[in-house]
Amino acid sequence: MRDIKTSRLIALALAVSSLLAGCGRDIPAVEDTIATIETSEHTQESTTGTAASSRTTSAKRSSTASAATTTERKTTSAAENKEEETVPTNAPSDGNAPYAPGIENPPSGGSGYTPQPSGGQSYTPAVTTAKPATTAKRTTSAAATTTKAAVKPSRPTEADKLLDDMTLHEKVCQMFIVAPETLTGYGSFNYADQWTYDCYDRYPIGGYIFFANNIATSDQTRNMLSDLQNHAKSKGAGVFLATDEEGGYITRVCYKLGTTAVYNMSYYGGLNDYDTSFGVGSTIGTYLADYGFNLDFAPVADVNISPYNELGNRIFSSDPNVVADMSGAVVDGLQSAGVCSTLKHFPGLGAGNGNTHNGSVVIDRSYEQMKESEFVAFKGGIDAGAEFVMVGHQIVTGAGDDMPADLSKVIVTDWLKGDLGYEGIIITDAQAMGAIVNSYGSSEAAVRSVEAGIDIILMPAYLDSAVRGIEQAVESGRISEERIDESVLKILKQKEKLGLLG
Repeated sequence: MRDIKTSRLIALALAVSSLLAGCGRDIPAVEDTIATIETSEHTQESTTGTAASSRTTSAKRSSTASAATTTERKTTSAAENKEEETVPTNAPSDGNAPYAPGIENPPSGGSGYTPQPSGGQSYTPAVTTAKPATTAKRTTSAAATTTKAAVKPSRPTEADKLLDDMTLHEKVCQMFIVAPETLTGYGSFNYADQWTYDCYDRYPIGGYIFFANNIATSDQTRNMLSDLQNHAKSKGAGVFLATDEEGGYITRVCYKLGTTAVYNMSYYGGLNDYDTSFGVGSTIGTYLADYGFNLDFAPVADVNISPYNELGNRIFSSDPNVVADMSGAVVDGLQSAGVCSTLKHFPGLGAGNGNTHNGSVVIDRSYEQMKESEFVAFKGGIDAGAEFVMVGHQIVTGAGDDMPADLSKVIVTDWLKGDLGYEGIIITDAQAMGAIVNSYGSSEAAVRSVEAGIDIILMPAYLDSAVRGIEQAVESGRISEERIDESVLKILKQKEKLGLLG
């Protein structure tokens, strides 16, 4: 009798094991037909700082994890059929001074440009769409309150286990995304070398952001990103590989490599068609993923309120419901291709009349006005599942604290997390912009960002100072290590979803 019971238990265990093994499935490929125009102008925001040496105790771990999305991807790059160009060599900047920021602004007036194909001949694009599995429209008429469901206890994930093994320095470094020049001190970065890896080992950052100067050819771009990713994964956690690829005149990859181009977002706001905007996101996401990018700082979810704002045609519409629907569609499209999307620039730059690249911008809006307009617009992308939200540097009078938004606990914690119920990764806009550096040092800006509820600081003017500032704040008790763990666990869980953990 005992033998019969044992046999039954073994048979049951084998059946359960077989069932669990069949749970995984591939995501079908997404078609990527969209307006095919070629861009000829480009806007770049870049800044770097020098990295100082620091000790890291990260043990070397191998990783064979594949990307979470296994979609077969194709790119329509005209550059792929051309002979690859000679890749420039890395060139360190002179002396010990940080690489000087070179932040360019959109064309005056934000009026855009006339795209030209790579061959120089002009033509009229045929606008087609890539349809998602569902074409249900999303309308957000008010900022709804999100009810959180009870979470059942679960076994520790790979992210939990990795967090437990990390030093404070390693955890703090995960909270930064920087240009590769910032980490290495090179004047222009186009490929990874041993010095790059040594610098990363001292400052194991959460990710890199790339601009047009980092992109030379298709092969060079793929190799650069692959080498950076593989080295980071060998240390336990891969990196976010990010760029600003909004479409229109804000592109890095399309501008340099001739991939399928799309119009400025105001064009799609005018169409107000979910399928077309989904196609915009899936097209951009498909070619970004093909090169190795996994994070796009797009779409813009601001509302076009003032004609003097710094964004112009990058904004979908003056109607917050249109912005909600179209930004949500782009989020869906990007993430269907395995690329994380980023709503920006919370709580909205559309009512401003200045440029945060240059200095402080004050948004004279009450909390009630924000709730009826800007909150509605951002809620559309949040409901679509945007994995990142970028908080800008604008000062909003309705917050009542006279602080740049990414340093304001009212805006980050009370409004974004509280009112809008956002639980994803919250990142600052580039903190080398004038709105921050004219008033705060890298250390204090980073510390105040963490206190406000930010998870990742983007492009501090001085990485070493910013990292050390947060470490000292933890050591002094100003910030608890539990607060650091909260953000780092979010970051690691997102990386686990992308297949970036060992």
